[in-house]
Amino acid sequence: MSFGTGHTIHARHSHFGWNPANAPILTVAPGDSIEFEVIDSAGGEISPLTTVTDLPQVDQSKFAPLTGPVAVDGAEPGDAIKITILGFTPSGWGWSAVTTRFGILPDQFPDPHLKIWRYDRACLQPAMYSDVAKVPLRPFPGIIGMAPGTRGTHPALPPYRTGGNLDCRDLSAGTELYLPVETHGGLLSLGDTHAAQGHGELAGTALESPMSAALKIELVKDARLRGPHFTTPGPLARHLDNRGYHVTCGVSSDLMDAARMAVMQMIDLLGRLHGLVPMDAYLLCSVCADLVINELVNKPIHVVSLYFPRLVVE
Repeated sequence: MSFGTGHTIHARHSHFGWNPANAPILTVAPGDSIEFEVIDSAGGEISPLTTVTDLPQVDQSKFAPLTGPVAVDGAEPGDAIKITILGFTPSGWGWSAVTTRFGILPDQFPDPHLKIWRYDRACLQPAMYSDVAKVPLRPFPGIIGMAPGTRGTHPALPPYRTGGNLDCRDLSAGTELYLPVETHGGLLSLGDTHAAQGHGELAGTALESPMSAALKIELVKDARLRGPHFTTPGPLARHLDNRGYHVTCGVSSDLMDAARMAVMQMIDLLGRLHGLVPMDAYLLCSVCADLVINELVNKPIHVVSLYFPRLVVE
């Protein structure tokens, strides 16, 4: 798909971690559009032919490559970059994994699992999870951000004030994202593209997928932002809403404990209602279910719920 972008940053132009000393691959003028080619969060170490027995041999030092960086002419600390997400060109394949390294329930799922997905590149049809589920698609970059202002290399995966591994599903086509600038030029990079994800990415991976992302870049002088913020072009969950949700509630004085309770209850519920084995239910929760903090006012007890879209399994 062509978005009429003026620049293309190929996936070979990548780096690991954020560093304000990184030389930009390209400097663009405010108002320019750029297409970023992104490998995926595994850096090409997982392919459509990879099996779960191959996982111990993958080179994790190649994980989380960032395409870029791109400098914006005139951007200085205190400014902000406005990023309009124009659209995506997905690859049509991806992967999801369960390992003990990531995820909310590593103690409950000690055995690794790998799912290779094939999906409609136009993202108009849901991706099939064997014959047990169908997952609506909504591409977005898991990592989008700029270099922090402090010296040295900062890991790619944590989020920062300047963006980074936000893993926010709603950074999809049409969204306008604002990121604070902390270093000369801003140094914008992208990575970790996803074809689908639930809020929380509960098993530690989404539908990880190589793709290109087209962005329009604008400069907002002296914005003085405290952190990222974004504006969506319309309703957020229309692709999931039309059959309602199964919802489980975790109640605890600890938000993480409450979240774990909600996820474990959902895994049990999906098994009872739809015959899903626990591993399939857990991975599907990561790809399409949304974790929500319902209330923090009844100190010290809080409620965290998991919303699982019924259209995935019905």
